[in-house]
Amino acid sequence: MTSANTDPGRVGPRRPDGSPVRVLVVDDESSLAELVSLALRMEGWEIRTAGDGAGAIREARGFRPDAVVLDVMLPDLDGLEVLRRLRADTPYLPVLLLTAKDAVEDRIAGLTAGGDDYVTKPFSLEELALRLRALLRRARVVAASEGSTLVVGDLTLDEESREVHRGGEPVSLTATEFELLRYLMRNPKRVLSKAQILDRVWSYDFGGQANIVELYISYLRKKIDADRKPMIHTMRGAGYVLKPA
Repeated sequence: MTSANTDPGRVGPRRPDGSPVRVLVVDDESSLAELVSLALRMEGWEIRTAGDGAGAIREARGFRPDAVVLDVMLPDLDGLEVLRRLRADTPYLPVLLLTAKDAVEDRIAGLTAGGDDYVTKPFSLEELALRLRALLRRARVVAASEGSTLVVGDLTLDEESREVHRGGEPVSLTATEFELLRYLMRNPKRVLSKAQILDRVWSYDFGGQANIVELYISYLRKKIDADRKPMIHTMRGAGYVLKPA
């Protein structure tokens, strides 16, 4: 078991008492568990992980999570058995299933066993976070109307309405441009490598070329920095950084 603190610069949906949402991530693939944990920590949530079914059940009883991200394929207990045991302790606990299987019968089995939603590997970390937020809203762990706005200098991004403004003027972005800008704004003044951006915006095992990052950075610059003091900067040999103008 490992524990991940919340991101101190990030304020997203919170519990009714104002404390961070608690999420337990269960996956025996440590690298994937770490990527998912980092993505959810950027939501401002408190994250803990477990690498097997027994550890998940033990951790859930002590940590008392508001939601669980659960891999169906675990080394000791079947993931659906873990789900049943978690639900025996906490009947309405939101559970998002991770599976490498894409057959319809596998999806039906997971949902029939009590899973609230699922994502099939490989998946987008942004999609996983959005689905989890939707589950938390439906379970009334967080307020349905609570939004989250990112602000860097005169640039603002509303994650709920998906509206972007620079200097008060609206900026129209495609879905991918929006996700790229969101990642940059969640990490202001931090140099992000092309590999990090590929992992975060596209997929944790995206098999494309890194030049897609250069392409979309150029798209963003034309919309965000056009006729303005630049906010998106290239750090040669290192990556890109977003800084207040």
